Parts: sequence; structure tokens; C-alpha cells
Amino acid sequence: MIRLDPATASPAAPPTVPAGAATSADAPSDGDAAFRAGAALGALDTLARAQPAWAGAWRQRLALHCAAASMRLAGRAEDAAALRDAWHLRPPGADPGPAGAVYGAWRQLAGQPPAATPDRLGKTVDQLGFHWDVEALAALCEHIDDLARSGRPAPFAAAAIAAHVVAMRPDAELLAWWLADLVLAHSLRWQRPLPLIMAQTFGPAFRGEAGGKRIRPGEKNFERAVCVALVQAAADACRLAGELSRRAEKLLAVAPKLRAKGAGDVIFLLLSEDAVSGSLTTKTLSRFAARRLFERLQQLDTVRELSGRTTFRLFGL
Repeated sequence: MIRLDPATASPAAPPTVPAGAATSADAPSDGDAAFRAGAALGALDTLARAQPAWAGAWRQRLALHCAAASMRLAGRAEDAAALRDAWHLRPPGADPGPAGAVYGAWRQLAGQPPAATPDRLGKTVDQLGFHWDVEALAALCEHIDDLARSGRPAPFAAAAIAAHVVAMRPDAELLAWWLADLVLAHSLRWQRPLPLIMAQTFGPAFRGEAGGKRIRPGEKNFERAVCVALVQAAADACRLAGELSRRAEKLLAVAPKLRAKGAGDVIFLLLSEDAVSGSLTTKTLSRFAARRLFERLQQLDTVRELSGRTTFRLFGL
């Protein structure tokens, strides 16, 4: 029988962004945009600091959304399903390919503290497909430290680092958005970042007043656009948390009844990851046993099959 901590098995309902902050996609003034962003991040802050059982799956699902938007920015055709396949269906330790590497960068952002070192940024720029020298990365880390000491409000610090990166390297907009979420988390003193802003890059927040050309980092009204984007990003993240919380509650309710050896490991992975391979094997779970377990969980309506295939299936909350 699987034993679970009651404190994580029955978390409080996730917060939502105040209706006044998320009333519309635009805002009549810079001040109003900043106010709405503060209200939205205030709601998200409670959730970012909590440690519900499903927090890992939530963070990794947000990472997937940002990675999918990254593909569009990079001019690639991979969608969320293709990114899942590239990451979860590769042999252990195998290269996930260029698209999978970008996804890996967002997964890494969601899973580590918001610290910037030349070594870490060097690995990240490689994953994102760029090449920077060590001196430039060290200078970038110093600039991030200066932003942290400046005391700027979090949305403006995030906008500042994005604009700085694009001013240095116009071809490195992917890194600009990655660092924006890292600096946002650092400013808010979150233990780990939430991948947020990249998923909004092609949304209405970054369109001009007439819905025209996309506003890029550093351009006119960019800070205001970041504030508006954070309102929508926070609302989306809270909404996703609510969905995953309900699904996790159903999964945790049936978990103690599962008798299969290794079922506890599968439950843990489902709560920690965006997706889990249906052919998973562990020290106590064979591929055949895993298939039967996932079929049982599907029958109990506690997991979803995410690939739409009959073979090489992926499961998640």
C-alpha cells in the first residue's frame, strides 16, 4: 500500500488572479498596467511559495508552454506534442535534438534556484543554440547582480534584463525571455522561477495599440507590455494550478488502493513531471506492469493519455 503525507495529499485550493487585474488584455496607462501586474503577481506569489504535491508537474507544464512558444520565435515547427516526444521518448542520456534542448533549458529554469553564474548561463546558451564567450557571460551575470541590488519592481527588472540582452545580441531574444523569468523570480525571492513570459510573447500584450508589429525587448512601450503580459501569464498559471490540483486530488485519493509494486514511484513521477512514458521501467516495475498500471489509472479517470497514440504513449495529470 502507498502511504502519502496528508499535508500534501489535501492542499488548499490554489489562488486566482483578482478579477480587477485580469479584466482585459490591455491597460489605459503605464501606471495601471504596473498596478495590475502587482496584483496578479501577488496572487501568484502565494502559489509559487507553496509546495503542493503537484508543484513539479505544474512547473514543468509551464516550461512546456514556454518551450512551445520558443519554437515559434526560433522559426521551428515543433509544437508541445513534438517537444514531449523529443524529451520523454529518447533513450536515457541521448541527445534530445535542437528542439528538445530548448525544452530542456526551460525545464532547467523551472527546476533550479534563480541564480546566474557564467557556468550555468554557458550551458543555457548552448541549449538555446547560441555561443557566447566567457567574458560576455561574466559581464551579463554582473548586470543581473546589479539589477538585483537596484531594488526595481520585479516586472521592470524582468523587462530590463530582456532589453539588455537584446541590445547586446539582437539574435538572442530566446535567452532574453529565459533570463526575464529568472530575474523576476530573483526579485520576488521565489525558490525557483516559474516559466511565464515567453508563453505570452505572441499574445495581445506585445502587440501595438493597433494590434500590429510585435513589441520586442527594448522597444517603445516594452515595460508596459511586460506588465500586461504578466497579468495574463499569472492568470493562466493559476488556472492551470487549479486544474492540476483537482486532477492530483483524484490521483492521490486512489493511490493508497494501488497494490502494484512500484506504483508509488509512478505516482511521484506523475505529480512531478509534465508527462511520464507509458513504457516506464523501474527497479520494481516492469514495462508490462507499467502498462497495466497506467491502464488501471486511466480506468479510474486519474490520468490522461497525452500523445493520442496507441503505442509509445505518454501519461500525465
